[in-house]
Amino acid sequence: MEIELLAAGFGGQGIMMIGQLIAYSAVDESMYALYNPSYGPAMRGGTANCTVVIGTEPIGSPVIMKHSNLIVMNAPSFTTFEKTLLPNGNFFVNSSLIDFKTNRTDIKTMYIPTNEIAASVGSNLSANIVMLGSFLKITNFAKYETVEKMIHKKFSYKGDKVVDINLKALKAGYEAV
Repeated sequence: MEIELLAAGFGGQGIMMIGQLIAYSAVDESMYALYNPSYGPAMRGGTANCTVVIGTEPIGSPVIMKHSNLIVMNAPSFTTFEKTLLPNGNFFVNSSLIDFKTNRTDIKTMYIPTNEIAASVGSNLSANIVMLGSFLKITNFAKYETVEKMIHKKFSYKGDKVVDINLKALKAGYEAV
């Protein structure tokens, strides 16, 4: 089993956090994982994307030109990266910020209003975790409990309230698809 993902959006949308949580969850389940972040010149508002490859066999490279899974959190990422998605791939679109649809009929597209869902669970800042929950539901890249554990590890220094909001966001995203 091997799963490739390109996640893209603006800096500050938590794109790197999505990639890290996927990679950490895979490693926690004794899989191989490669995570390759790419930052634009600005910290907030600039471009950000990452590639994650996880699998049960050793992985040769995190550099992949075509992906089986694509998460886009903003319109520029949609138009830039849609063509990198392989036929029969999974396309996860933040429909809160992207108000147009793909014309491709050879992929499975999920339009998820991540910002609205995040706001409903307590924080606009958890839109990335909503998307992570949707990605988990469709790909089953790890056990749900493992991803919850990684959220605890990654956010515990910020306090119980932040952990709880992110756990709610994960569940809401999981249930949204």
